[in-house]
Amino acid sequence: MNKGDESVGNKSKFMFNAEWMKENLGEGLCLAKWKQVSLHLPTGLNNSCYHPPLHHIDAEAVKKNPASLHNTDHKKEQRKVMLSRQRPSECQYCWNIEDTGNLSDRHYRSGEPWAASDYDAIVNSTGDEDWMPSYVEVNFNHACNLQCSYCSPQFSSTWMKEIKKYGAYPTSTPHNAPEHFTGRRRPIPQRENNPYVDAFWEWWPELYPHLKHFRMTGGEPLMDNNTYRVFDYVLALPNPELHLNVTSNFSVEPKLFEKYIGYVKRLCNTQIEHFMQYVSLDTGEPKQAEYIRNGLDYNRMAHNVVRYLSEVPERNSLTFIITMNNLSVPGLKRLLAWILELRRVHSKTYQRVWFDTPLLRQPYWQSLQILPWPYAEKLEDIADWMEQNLQTEDNPLHGFKDYEVQRLRRDIAWMRKGKELGEDYLQKQRADFYRFFSEHDRRRETNFLETFPEMEEFWKECRYHAQR
Repeated sequence: MNKGDESVGNKSKFMFNAEWMKENLGEGLCLAKWKQVSLHLPTGLNNSCYHPPLHHIDAEAVKKNPASLHNTDHKKEQRKVMLSRQRPSECQYCWNIEDTGNLSDRHYRSGEPWAASDYDAIVNSTGDEDWMPSYVEVNFNHACNLQCSYCSPQFSSTWMKEIKKYGAYPTSTPHNAPEHFTGRRRPIPQRENNPYVDAFWEWWPELYPHLKHFRMTGGEPLMDNNTYRVFDYVLALPNPELHLNVTSNFSVEPKLFEKYIGYVKRLCNTQIEHFMQYVSLDTGEPKQAEYIRNGLDYNRMAHNVVRYLSEVPERNSLTFIITMNNLSVPGLKRLLAWILELRRVHSKTYQRVWFDTPLLRQPYWQSLQILPWPYAEKLEDIADWMEQNLQTEDNPLHGFKDYEVQRLRRDIAWMRKGKELGEDYLQKQRADFYRFFSEHDRRRETNFLETFPEMEEFWKECRYHAQR
């Protein structure tokens, strides 16, 4: 694989490596199954990236071997399927993308250095081995100050509080029903002993020297004491190869943000490779963003973004996670224009402002696929505008990247496949769209039509299907 400069010919190195993986991984192999893990410790769940369904971690196994947090029996079976050049069904997201002729996340992820460096060893493995991951994401608890429309009580204590008060949402299959989050599905509160968190901290001293990327998610990590425990550990034992990453809504109380940004400044002045701040934001229209991510203070978030980019010293950047859902479409261009402005102001010698556009697939009534065709045309216009504002050799930091445009076009291709689901299915999901958001307005004192006036025709169609 190429290990040269930032670009290869007229392509970015990132795109070149992804295309190399497309040619060499074969039909089913994804290096993330070996080298990446997402740990959801409040519920004892695991996956290698956010696309496959979460699966349970054996609480007894981690007492004997804390590395079983990653190397579960289920995951080893999936690795064997991949090594036999087959497609695991749980990875259908990538197969759907590839079947449209586009690069999928398995190509992008496998092409990144933290995974690609073990390509030969993985290809020649049996699938039974224990592997030390180099990219780890961890959710220590579900405490969160927001209740985003597409989230759930598993990942938000505010959502849990709401459903305990009001019950399930009245969609065709009751959504986020309280009885679903009992027993094994109940998130373990921070105040209670959690065997998975205990296993993580037992594993941590062995894991830490092998890490290339360590990312804390939530819940809201800025509200979690484990976040600062990790920070203290890294400050005491700097790792010069570590990319330390945190995902936040950046809308916490000012006193807590002051504590957090103080830590980040110290970390970026010590010996780590890089600090990446992920900020979750789905659209650039403030009121619409606050509607999607209920509880968000848009102005506070934007102020904290600018503070971070202005105050934090070298070896850091910021990435917006734009979860592509059907409410993102009206304000997407405004968000991307803000990102270009932030790049112009804050990217001087290297790229400090990034974004990604992952697809939302559940709950399905909030996916792009249930929108009428003019919404796809709107996204095509945005992709064309991005093409007209690509970075150049003379201006490498202030335009869009080739793979950023490709990812949006990939999303549009997936969106257009919605027509293959059949009219009956789409009508059912549109009915649930209306049922969910009309109840959302009742519970949270919001108003869909006042917030999304450009979606009035779609809203009326959804209401028609719900009231038939």
